[in-house]
Amino acid sequence: MSKESSFDIVSQVDLSEVDNAINIATKEITTRYDFKGSKSEITLDKSSEELVLVSDDEYKLEQLKDVLITKLIKRGVPTKNLDYGKIEQASGGTVRQRAKLVTGIDKDNAKKINTLIKNSGLKVKSQIQDDQIRVTGKNRDDLQQIISAVREANLPIEVQFINYR
Repeated sequence: MSKESSFDIVSQVDLSEVDNAINIATKEITTRYDFKGSKSEITLDKSSEELVLVSDDEYKLEQLKDVLITKLIKRGVPTKNLDYGKIEQASGGTVRQRAKLVTGIDKDNAKKINTLIKNSGLKVKSQIQDDQIRVTGKNRDDLQQIISAVREANLPIEVQFINYR
């Protein structure tokens, strides 16, 4: 009898890479001509896992967001996991926007992934464990097909596959 293989589907964001991307973006902002003299800044609130973007006006805030997103992509941080809040007025005539870093798979997305796995018709089992999904099966080829199917699915969050054994 063959041993069961398994892997976990998770949604994680590496905070150290986010911090590195913010530092690189801040350096670029200080040297860019269109940001000269502006009060643009990006900060990371590690306790609530939120990015706070502050700039002079909405146009500069969008530019700030573009710089941040390009740096996050270069550092390998999934940008699908950023949940932007509404733009609000801040002190000193500036505008602020918060972006929550989404970690973990919520119940709705877990159900979507579970349904996708069940509809594949392969002989694998999937179970939701807190904010991750464990997929087990006897055939490793089936698990590989599940990984490719989940990657191709248009999910609102970025997922990673860990603990493949």
